Amino acid sequence: MRSRRLWGAGLALLSLLLPALPVAAQQGSVQQDCLRYSERLGSVKAQSCDHPGWYRADALSRQGRPILLRDLPADSEYAPRVLVVGGIHGDELSAISIVFDWLRRLDADGGAGIHWRLTPSMNPDGLFARPASRTNAAGVDLNRNLPTPQWERFSRIYWERRTGRNPRRYPGEQPLSEPETQWLAAEIEAFRPHVIVSVHAPYGIVDFDGPAAAPRRIGHLSLNLLGTYPGSLGNYAGVQRGISVLTVELPSAGIMPSESEMQAIWTDLGHWVLREIRQNMEPLPPQRVRTAQDRAADER
Repeated sequence: MRSRRLWGAGLALLSLLLPALPVAAQQGSVQQDCLRYSERLGSVKAQSCDHPGWYRADALSRQGRPILLRDLPADSEYAPRVLVVGGIHGDELSAISIVFDWLRRLDADGGAGIHWRLTPSMNPDGLFARPASRTNAAGVDLNRNLPTPQWERFSRIYWERRTGRNPRRYPGEQPLSEPETQWLAAEIEAFRPHVIVSVHAPYGIVDFDGPAAAPRRIGHLSLNLLGTYPGSLGNYAGVQRGISVLTVELPSAGIMPSESEMQAIWTDLGHWVLREIRQNMEPLPPQRVRTAQDRAADER
């Protein structure tokens, strides 16, 4: 019990100190924010940051870094909305890099009638730590920090009994204790996605939670249901809120798939959204969704 109290007290003190720490990423333009990803990740080209559509989320990480997004609306307000979330775990580098690759493909070929909103990394502090960290700057596993039923009880049981208090999987002291998960919950509420694509590594499979028919394969990755966990995105959005959550688990955290494998993943992902989501989604217009253009107009 004493070690548990010391652990909790240490994290509480850390959470008070970290927001005051200066972070260079707060300075400069959004494109400069993006270029830091290119400097950190060898597979991300600097040209990826030239697009004017990058914008900062209305939230900062625990250490004050911006969460970057791109929004690619479709022509129709009835189009399926897909939220892509990379880098929930900061040390899964390929799961961040591949989102930049998908943006490249979207810029080249268009969104195929889908409204895409993508963030390469919702855990920039974990990515830019040296070495990169699964958890955020407060030592919290963001994929265990979302509010699910009886979170206080079951997240603690899972962490203590199933993981042996593994610090890489620490769920935090309470749900939504972290600015990154607060942002994600608010973004889901505002964007109202029909699908959330969460990118991870290194299991090399496809996981799924939610009401739609799960894909048997996405590219070279086969469906393998891993189950849900207290505070996880699949549990929070897929099970509790009825939003289809497709988890793409790349085979390696540090090595990107081949070009042909990435093309097949992207192609199958788009086909599945159009086949399973667009054909079965509720035929009502969505609420007005704020775009990057709306935010630019606000600033003028």
